[in-house]
Amino acid sequence: MTIKSIWLRRIHKWVGLAIGLQFVLWTVSGAAMALLDMETVAGGPRPQAIQSALAGEASGWPAIVGQLDRGTIEGLRLKTLLERPVVEVRTARSTQTFDARTGVRVTIDAPTARAIAQSNHPNGASPGAAKVLTERSLPVRDHEPPIWRVDFADDDASTYYVSATTGAVLERRNDTWRWWDFFWMLHNMDYADRTSFNHPLVITAGIAMAWLAVTGFWLLFRTMWRHDFVWIRIGRRDHQH
Repeated sequence: MTIKSIWLRRIHKWVGLAIGLQFVLWTVSGAAMALLDMETVAGGPRPQAIQSALAGEASGWPAIVGQLDRGTIEGLRLKTLLERPVVEVRTARSTQTFDARTGVRVTIDAPTARAIAQSNHPNGASPGAAKVLTERSLPVRDHEPPIWRVDFADDDASTYYVSATTGAVLERRNDTWRWWDFFWMLHNMDYADRTSFNHPLVITAGIAMAWLAVTGFWLLFRTMWRHDFVWIRIGRRDHQH
């Protein structure tokens, strides 16, 4: 065996150990995510939305138009918010919510955010204090602030995130989701944002696995088979004699 193959075997061994540990993490994290109940991860069943008779409810539209900036309206949505009809208007500059009947702009303050969160809790639990977030955090990494964070003292330590702009419940997080998100981080190897499979670390792991396979085959033919088939050559010599 040459010095080159000796060093290759050593490097192959340590790279194989690192990749093997990563395979263990992939297996354990994948199994854990599969075992966690996805409905619980999502925050439990959502209460049935209360639909009011929205037809003809936008009587405040002229007053709403007068409050909009001069930008082109890109989106318009008529919906209910805490059992009252509202109009959500999206322009290039902002998204605003108005009372559909009066045209008064709806402010999503802390009490409103708490009421919205409680109305979306499957058990109607009493919410704690509401805290406004002005920067993204891991639980709401896909949403733009400002966002109200509302905590519950329920069995799963639930936290609801309510848009301070539209009043929509953006996410319903709990301890089960936090465990799922931890295993998701291990699975996709994105330890910072936990969102992407296309990042340098996982690409490096893929290259290392490809290198491990190629060098493994080379070492197999270079070192192992020569010794493993000695008995065949010995058998042939004995047969000839």
